[in-house]
Amino acid sequence: MRAVITGGAGFIGSHLCDALLAEGVEVVAIDNLLTGSVDNIAHIRDARFSFVHYDVTNYLYIDGPVDYVLHFASPASPIDYLRLPIATLKVGAMGTHKALGLALNKKARFLLASTSEVYGDPLIHPQPESYWGNVNPIGSRGVYDEAKRYAEALTMAYHRYHGVDTKIVRIFNTFGPRMRKQDGRAVPNFINQALHDEPLTVYGDGSQTRSFGYITDLVRGILALLRSEQNEPVNIGNPQELSVLEMARMILEITGSKSEIVFKDLPEDDPKVRQPDITAAQQKLGWQPQVDVKDALRLTVEWFQRERSG
Repeated sequence: MRAVITGGAGFIGSHLCDALLAEGVEVVAIDNLLTGSVDNIAHIRDARFSFVHYDVTNYLYIDGPVDYVLHFASPASPIDYLRLPIATLKVGAMGTHKALGLALNKKARFLLASTSEVYGDPLIHPQPESYWGNVNPIGSRGVYDEAKRYAEALTMAYHRYHGVDTKIVRIFNTFGPRMRKQDGRAVPNFINQALHDEPLTVYGDGSQTRSFGYITDLVRGILALLRSEQNEPVNIGNPQELSVLEMARMILEITGSKSEIVFKDLPEDDPKVRQPDITAAQQKLGWQPQVDVKDALRLTVEWFQRERSG
């Protein structure tokens, strides 16, 4: 079997490279390194692995057979897609189109990395896949939200019109090793600040909630979806809902940091709640998270500490 992973040098993409290689799958990772890093794949010493430095919004060609196309190329952190709004829209639209074209040409199974952000600031809680969302299309976050919503529509069009075997994973907040220190999302921000005894920056009053999952659970869910017969979107995330303030305090406890917590204005259109309804994943994939949030945080803190000392 042979897989192409766009965004293969990113946080999630690099872990998928590891998981597929461990199963004996040949992997071609493609990344323009706009937000990914070769450091994430530098440990791979496998003749079945190759890396292509390339922008997938351009014409995409891979020589030889391809069984799976996994499209994970996109800025995914608010600081990235606010800094790179056009690139975010292009990879969600043009990049998805090119990746689907590759899957169609190779008769490969296609998996789109979508996001819980398609639900926007939700009016239904928790969020089932049937919920259409509450998104501000012209707000600053719309470049990411609408890029992913368009990518989902295009993916389903290729499934219905061209008969491509497509999968859509809606990823909820995930953390773990290989996240960038300056990622901008809550967990790496808090860990990095705590380890440097800097104030932990909480936006708003910290009462907004998120559902934080660990990278190994996410990868298991993605691969289960990839091998399933499910074509409709599926939520993959941890339904254990925590406030952002609770997460900050948990990280202070784990790191033993004496940092204080400071509060700043809430960004525009920041969701107030976020929790996946994972009934579909449980019933159709036999999947549910296995790693406790506190254990996952300890593992992630240990990785950040090693990176800091290294």
